[in-house]
Amino acid sequence: MPTYNKLVRDRIPEIIQYTGKSFNTSILDVDHYEMELKEKLKEELNEYLEASDDASAIEELADLLELIHALTSVHHSSVEELETVRKEKAEKRGGFQERIFLIDVEDE
Repeated sequence: MPTYNKLVRDRIPEIIQYTGKSFNTSILDVDHYEMELKEKLKEELNEYLEASDDASAIEELADLLELIHALTSVHHSSVEELETVRKEKAEKRGGFQERIFLIDVEDE
């Protein structure tokens, strides 16, 4: 029996059960949950960075977004509040749409 020891999506046990395979799970406490969400975020970011085509990249971005949604709850916030903060930052400092690459800035 392969051992995974990793955070999985909520419906994965149901999907495994449907195959008739046996499995073991546990429910994480809040601290361990946050730690595993961050580990999963790294895993999904690496998968995004290694994606070789647009479809794969979008799949990985969807996973990253799901994790970001979960992390907003961990940090006692909401997706709506996160979006408000994102918009405020974009208004103050701009987004990344114009492809600006800063080369250097003159010292005083």
